[in-house]
Amino acid sequence: MKNKLKMQNISLKIDKVLTNKYLGLPIFVVIIFLVYYLAISTVGGLLSDFVNESIFGDNGLPFKVSGWLESINTWPWLQGIIVEGIIGGVGAVLGFLPQMFVLFLLLGILEESGYMARIAFILDKIFRRFGLSGRSFFPMLMSTGCGVPGIMATRTIEEENNRKVMIMTTTFMPCGAKLPIIALIAGAMFRTSPIQWLIAPSAYLIGIAMIIISSIILKKFKGFASKASPFIMELPDYHLPSYKTLAFHVYHKLKSFVKKAGTIILLAAVIVWLLSNYSWSFKMVDDTNLSILASLGKLIDIIFAPLGWGDWKATVATITGLIAKENVVSTFGVLYGFAEVSEDGAEIWMLLATDFTALSAYSFLIFNLICAPCFAAIGAIKKEMGSIKWTWIAIGFQTGLAYAIALIIYQIGLIFTGVFNFGSIVGIFTLAVLLYLLLRPNKYLNPKIPVQTL
Repeated sequence: MKNKLKMQNISLKIDKVLTNKYLGLPIFVVIIFLVYYLAISTVGGLLSDFVNESIFGDNGLPFKVSGWLESINTWPWLQGIIVEGIIGGVGAVLGFLPQMFVLFLLLGILEESGYMARIAFILDKIFRRFGLSGRSFFPMLMSTGCGVPGIMATRTIEEENNRKVMIMTTTFMPCGAKLPIIALIAGAMFRTSPIQWLIAPSAYLIGIAMIIISSIILKKFKGFASKASPFIMELPDYHLPSYKTLAFHVYHKLKSFVKKAGTIILLAAVIVWLLSNYSWSFKMVDDTNLSILASLGKLIDIIFAPLGWGDWKATVATITGLIAKENVVSTFGVLYGFAEVSEDGAEIWMLLATDFTALSAYSFLIFNLICAPCFAAIGAIKKEMGSIKWTWIAIGFQTGLAYAIALIIYQIGLIFTGVFNFGSIVGIFTLAVLLYLLLRPNKYLNPKIPVQTL
């Protein structure tokens, strides 16, 4: 009993700081920045570099498997599928496994210690202004692992229109499948930049910002207008996480990731390799620009030109990402040959730099974080919406918003580099429309309902 009272007193003292009216939100932002900084740029980054160098480097698995296949006179096409397709594609994704381990571990500590429950309380004050409640944070939290349980977690939201809004927006949070994309862009295009440490945390915070922005916009339409339901929750005492609980938390999420890498991603990598190495006459090509995949990608890559990455490789990677978001990286792994790199990974950065600038790479990152999720998540949206019509509305909204934000980032970003053209005008106009939708009065907004905690 004494220990329980002691923990309650300690929790009250900590909450005076962590849930402070003015300090609570800034502290949360700092903690999230620190989590992603450790997972992507320092501890997780160093572990991933070690894995890539020792397993997928010049003298690693690709070299040994390639040598063995040559020694037994394997057909060139089969050797290509195994080394460049399977090892290159799947290896490009598995190389980020250490970073995912660190991220899931740190988020698990925050959740199990009782801190994440406080974040729901803190964000409730912000969400409530837009017709949502702190209850909306829990689907967001679930989505950091996988969008499917995040979407299913919206069942805890009582008000139907609020639930629809969260179903349509909760996948804006960067799930585990999107982490390799974040790590790739941060490493490839911002490796030597002083703002590299900002890239990964910004992805998490942009996810939250997009949910808030989307809620503001959607709540101003009659079909989504509703009041915020009361938010009553019990804040648990702070405590040290159980080792067993943390181990199960991390193992379960990594297991799901590895299982997907060994099935969906492997199959997609093989198909990408075949399509990128054969022409329509079914003959192997030395130049991937002459391949079936290139011709298909070039049919639609112009759509993404205003976003700064109207290249067929980036377009194909984005499309394959609809199957599973990890496919974005595995597709690059096949097309750029990520499996065979030197110790510092210089080839990767040089190859990507031919198709991306830092600005267009960030535009690519944001689009793939916000746009329509993977097929599994889309299936979950259909199940929770109970309507094909609303499913298409959700997909259209997500992709449209992703395109608008990526367009604004790239075109207005170009203005700061001294470039002003027609695209700049389109970017400014798109920003103006977005601001109008955000700032116009909401005639459906209900009076605030106070939050209650126990």
